[in-house]
Amino acid sequence: MSFSSDANKVFDRAVADYHISDNVDAERVNPFPAGSLDHTLYDKVWIDAVQWHLEDIIRDPAIDPVEALAIKRRIDRSNQDRTDMVEEIDSYFLDRYKDVATLPEATINTESPAWAIDRLAILALKIWHMREQTGRSDADDAHLAKCRAKLDVLLEQRRDLSTAIDTLLGDFAAGRKYMKVYRQMKMYNDPATNPVLYGKQPKA
Repeated sequence: MSFSSDANKVFDRAVADYHISDNVDAERVNPFPAGSLDHTLYDKVWIDAVQWHLEDIIRDPAIDPVEALAIKRRIDRSNQDRTDMVEEIDSYFLDRYKDVATLPEATINTESPAWAIDRLAILALKIWHMREQTGRSDADDAHLAKCRAKLDVLLEQRRDLSTAIDTLLGDFAAGRKYMKVYRQMKMYNDPATNPVLYGKQPKA
């Protein structure tokens, strides 16, 4: 089984598990062994699913401003958790391929494998929700047809991205490409670099 095939199964399971309760506060029960890559992938897409629905909730035009601010803060924390988890996945691949001898003509990729996997996780959510739209009994035929066409595109996109990820990992294993990871430097979450947090006063 290819990496992407396994990852897509984990993502689809996590998305389906989340929608059993469809509640942003539902307890996450990860079925995979702690410390395994599948465990991390499951947690990753669960966090994505919660954030997806928080983004829906915050767009309610009648939402209470205090509640909206609390959700915005929660989304900010979620984004940091997502970034940390992507870096954890990259660390897994860095360790996996650390002993591979790269070929003289080896090249670097435009993004690390984990950021491509991040996009694959989001596609699992898009596919779930677009498929849900194709089964709505309260929508007209035009809406259903448009959503079916979009679903076809999303499924094709997942096939293409899955192939690209598997090819990239094969290139790492064969030394045709090498990994180089730049850790994210989110300044707004860091008390040492966000002026509002370290007390810099705005100009009058």
